[in-house]
Amino acid sequence: IVGESGSGKSTLARVITGLLPPKSGQVWFDGRTLSRALAGRSRRDLREVQMIYQMADTAMNPRHTVDTIIGRPLQFYFGMKGAEKSHRVAELLDQIELGSDFGKRFPAELSGGQKQRVCIARALAAKPKVIICDEVTSALDPLVADGILKLLLKLQAEARMAYLFITHDLATVQAIADKVAVMHRGRVVRYGAKGDVLTPPFDDYTDLLLSSVPEMELGWLEKALHARRMESAGN
Repeated sequence: IVGESGSGKSTLARVITGLLPPKSGQVWFDGRTLSRALAGRSRRDLREVQMIYQMADTAMNPRHTVDTIIGRPLQFYFGMKGAEKSHRVAELLDQIELGSDFGKRFPAELSGGQKQRVCIARALAAKPKVIICDEVTSALDPLVADGILKLLLKLQAEARMAYLFITHDLATVQAIADKVAVMHRGRVVRYGAKGDVLTPPFDDYTDLLLSSVPEMELGWLEKALHARRMESAGN
């Protein structure tokens, strides 16, 4: 789902997850209607639709270790305890390419990219059918964001789950999307396969959205890294 800030992307995600009740209509998932309110959803409903937020800092309890954060859904959804839970947490840490040593750390001891990986592991712990990714790379350095996208694609292939990716970054859309919905003022104005949506002719809003994306100069990253090395050498 792509659109400018304020187009309704994150609001839609909250409606799907039950965090925000819709003003009208229903949420359908996997052939069934989901309750409009979070409290009315079954444990199965909650487990099968997970969400990863833009700001990992506010999505984790700063007083809990990584082991505890990832272990909570294992206990809630599957009743795992003790050694069984610890073993599964270690497996999930390996899946997100951190390693079991990170389990004893607190969120404040992690980098931004590491925090987002922990949030990914927590979502994976529930064995969901779909994960809603709400601007999960927009607060990260471009190199770190690229690593997160590659990790998500790898995990998707392994777990055979779907992503509902919410972003305003069309480069991200090009990298990961199969189908694209363009939102404007709370409505979907264009929807279809990625190649169709991002190929003209466009509606007026999609044309404006695509034309507003700046093009990176070829070799921009290498130039930036070289400038940083020169600055460090000068200091």
